[in-house]
Amino acid sequence: MLSDRHRREAAETLYAAERRRAPVRPLTERYEGIDARDAYEIQLLGIRRRRAEGAVVTGHKVGLSSPVMQAMMGVDEPDYGHLLDGMELREDTPVPVAAYCAPRIEVEIGFVLGADLPGEGCTEADVLAATERVVPALELIDSRIADWRISLADTIADNASSAGYVVGEGRDPRELDLKAVEVSLHEHGRAPGATAPGAPGDPGDRGRILATGRGDAVLGDPATAVAWLARTIARFGVPLRKGHLVLPGSCTRAVDVAAGRTYTADFTGLGPVSLTFS
Repeated sequence: MLSDRHRREAAETLYAAERRRAPVRPLTERYEGIDARDAYEIQLLGIRRRRAEGAVVTGHKVGLSSPVMQAMMGVDEPDYGHLLDGMELREDTPVPVAAYCAPRIEVEIGFVLGADLPGEGCTEADVLAATERVVPALELIDSRIADWRISLADTIADNASSAGYVVGEGRDPRELDLKAVEVSLHEHGRAPGATAPGAPGDPGDRGRILATGRGDAVLGDPATAVAWLARTIARFGVPLRKGHLVLPGSCTRAVDVAAGRTYTADFTGLGPVSLTFS
């Protein structure tokens, strides 16, 4: 367990790393004994600072909710983070890679809440009843920890590696079997050395498939991840509110992004969503 001073120091370190785009060595190497509780308190210190600067919480995310992602990051349980209004991205606006430390994207089935969720005791049925629509989503993740050398405490403290998100239109969740939604992630763009990226369908488009997955890769059911989140953050006095977006975790592995490339996730029953990087 860390002292309050060390928690504040860690929060300031991560804040500065993001602002300067200069990742730091793992907190677990700096602070002996740091645990998940410390890490969530560090995360909340960072979020309170952002809110004091004018940021608005627009939702939450679950991270590391699939066996693939847990194996990739070397952890055995999910984590969560906050989404802020400044993280919202647009399909028609290229995202500068240089604005981030080591950006990657994840493919998610997002939940837009039409009502507040209960905290303790929240179930999958509660989630579906409160969800206005589910949406195709890409989450941009980034690590302020150097070389993605993260433990669970590192990524929790770093706001679950949150950086950005883009969502499509979506539909009523009761019209879909969320567990059976299939997704493929495609990369488009011109071959190396070309002067400009190509859009999907252009002659220069390479359109290769980077990853595939299904909704049940996320704790067996994306709604299960949202219910887990509601119960977990209730212990910290954090509610899931009407209008919030919840990203329950990735259906596929995370993918590194590159400038001049467009990444499109196509979901059965939900349609596509894309991000272009400059």
